[in-house]
Amino acid sequence: MQDKPLTIYGQAFENRLLIGSALYPSPMVMQQAISESGAGIVTVSLRRQSSVAAGEDFWQLIRNTGLTVLPNTAGCNSTKEAVTLAHMCREVFATDWIKLELIGDEYNLQPDPIALLEATEILLQEGFKVLPYCTDDLVLCQRLAALGCEVLMPWGSPIGTGKGLLNPYNLKTIRERLPELTLIVDAGLGLPSHACQALELGYDGVLLNSAIAGAGCPVTMAGAFNHAVQAGRHAYVAQAMPQKEVAAPSTPTMGMPFWHQN
Repeated sequence: MQDKPLTIYGQAFENRLLIGSALYPSPMVMQQAISESGAGIVTVSLRRQSSVAAGEDFWQLIRNTGLTVLPNTAGCNSTKEAVTLAHMCREVFATDWIKLELIGDEYNLQPDPIALLEATEILLQEGFKVLPYCTDDLVLCQRLAALGCEVLMPWGSPIGTGKGLLNPYNLKTIRERLPELTLIVDAGLGLPSHACQALELGYDGVLLNSAIAGAGCPVTMAGAFNHAVQAGRHAYVAQAMPQKEVAAPSTPTMGMPFWHQN
């Protein structure tokens, strides 16, 4: 069956894995993991850099990957702060793409739905292509779509927890109710099987950072996630067999055998 590529605001990508650039033990490991992941998109944040020189060195490493850059507003807690940082990102990284993060609770890093809607509306009006990071709330996703977002990034579970998809029902419902949107599971994935499950639900991709950067061997884990994403998408396209309440034989029978008795 013919499959369509991951499409983000009109741009197509062969690989459905997006990868983060934070938390790696070294710049070399980061570069190797990004390469092994097969990802076509890498996320970056301005807030991580402590000096202009360090920021330029890091930015050069990102350029060297040849990947499409997706800046994010990580660490923002207000609409004004997020909008300001988005404009800085557009100037520094020369892109209208922005992964919009607006944290409302510092304990579980849950997005602020009200501020997220406000900032999304402002940035869309100012020509940004917004990829909002949100919870797995259907109504919130519908509101974001109504504002004009073509891509949504609901969480699987809170950032950095590695708990996987805490509410597959919610994620599946969002997928079914918003079939025309590009949906990417962002945050909370810890194992390749979590990514595979997200793709099996029909999600178009996953964004990973902690699960790869925090692994014992980030490069090997990046490759594992690469394969998992491909397997999950192939399974979704192939259409899984229907579940049944009773057992059914898998071996065909051509007739019951009989025995001769002497």
